[in-house]
Amino acid sequence: MADTSTQLHVRWLGRVPYAEALAVQDAMFRHGTGNRLLLMEHPHVFTYGPSADLKKNLRCDPAAVGADFVRVKRGGDITYHGPGQLVGYPLVNLQPKRGNDGPADSVAYVCSVEQVIINSLHEIGLTNAGRFAGYPGVWLDVDTNPRKICAIGVRVSRRRTMHGFAVNVHTDLQYMSTNIIPCGIDEYPVTSIAAEGIEISMQDFTAVVARHAADTWGNGEMERQDVSWKQTPDDLSAFSRGEGPGQPVRMLSRLARAGVEDSIPLSERKPDWIRPHVKHGEEVLNLKKTLRDLSLVTVCEEAGCPNLSECWNDGTATFMVLGERCTRACGFCLVDTQKPEAPDASEPAHIADAVAKMGLKFAVLTMVARDDLPDEGMSHVAECIRAIRNVDASIQVEALISDARGTESLDILIDARPDVFNHNTETVPRLQRAVRPSAGYARSLSVLARGKAAGLTVKSGLIVGMGETDEEVLGVLADLAEIGVDIVTIGQYLRPTTNHLPVARWVEPEIFDMYKRVGEELGIGHVESSPLTRSSYHARESAEHAVPVTIGTR
Repeated sequence: MADTSTQLHVRWLGRVPYAEALAVQDAMFRHGTGNRLLLMEHPHVFTYGPSADLKKNLRCDPAAVGADFVRVKRGGDITYHGPGQLVGYPLVNLQPKRGNDGPADSVAYVCSVEQVIINSLHEIGLTNAGRFAGYPGVWLDVDTNPRKICAIGVRVSRRRTMHGFAVNVHTDLQYMSTNIIPCGIDEYPVTSIAAEGIEISMQDFTAVVARHAADTWGNGEMERQDVSWKQTPDDLSAFSRGEGPGQPVRMLSRLARAGVEDSIPLSERKPDWIRPHVKHGEEVLNLKKTLRDLSLVTVCEEAGCPNLSECWNDGTATFMVLGERCTRACGFCLVDTQKPEAPDASEPAHIADAVAKMGLKFAVLTMVARDDLPDEGMSHVAECIRAIRNVDASIQVEALISDARGTESLDILIDARPDVFNHNTETVPRLQRAVRPSAGYARSLSVLARGKAAGLTVKSGLIVGMGETDEEVLGVLADLAEIGVDIVTIGQYLRPTTNHLPVARWVEPEIFDMYKRVGEELGIGHVESSPLTRSSYHARESAEHAVPVTIGTR
């Protein structure tokens, strides 16, 4: 059975498109070593395994009913996932069936998944839940009036699992009864917890399932993090930075709902360890003039980075492409959120020229989010990468990108093969909707997973001091390690203006040291962690320390 030497790490990820969840699953399946359970809902989607009989069991055009259609590597026929259905993906390590080696007992594992759901349903009052001989999944009243309430389809390889279960909580059953023959079984109906007369919220039922799962796959121990459960229009709308300078930030209630109510007064003196002492020499001033002559902007300057001189003198700089206006408004970010201008077609050439004149060995390209563009700006960033390499192929390039809304546009950037593929997670799951409401934790993990699947060196970053706990930070580091992230940066949040989210705590240097130690013990190649660390700080050195063999290969 399952390896119970470690606790079960449980994540409630909210409503996640199936393709994004699959990317995260696949990365954790390939690179992970711990026992994890990903819990979520999906938008409408039909999935089917290699042996599915679609001619017989698909009764609709998926697009016509607003559903995606995805082929997956699992057992079973066609099934449906959608709102109101709790989907769980256990990624756990199994013991060999016999002795110290050999395959796992897949049948016993499937039985354990079934038992987790049976125990959960019994606890909430559906004591008629059980197994139905010859039919996988979990059923009700198998002796008198069989009806299916949970579908199960798993994959086991090298004694590690993926895929899992889908329990109908308050699902629209029409999608299964009308549009498909669920799992190829047409002789028995499907049902849901709500249809059986039991009223329970998704949140409460998830808690029940998580506890029984921890008993089964985590030796009764669980580490759990959830994205926000509230999904009101205010939760998901763009961040508001108030009416102007000195005006209070609106929608701080999102932080309060996430459990963050205390903040450090603006009048409080910053600790000495985050009071940068910046002094630019003549060489740096000359480089600044070069940038002005080329009408270019570096993040180093725009963000007032305390590490500017150190990085520039080391042959590293960060350029912000696609303009200075972002289509999103994260609560920590100083970038302007007015309507962006059209991309400057000459920008790739100008950046390449600047990189050459500055004598850079390592260039970082970061971007504003450009949700207004058909490809989210990915082709422009890719062109900047190619322009730099056309000037000097030895210059290494890191691309710090947006999530491209999870679209296929991300492949444009991946195909450009940056030396380092960077996308910041920014904060812990609990604070995602308060801090970056236009993004999402699962989506960020999926972006990183896609970069890793393409064989790139993958990097992410966290900002601390916005109300997270140290335990939550370590949980995120574990998640990043499980999907194979090579480099992580962690730095202190500094409030840019009074119109941005407040600072909740000053994180001491010793804590940053602990983050680095634990992150690297988890398997992350290099963790750059200090109060003044920013995403591109020690970018070249971090890449070399993390994966010295692959850096520079394309």
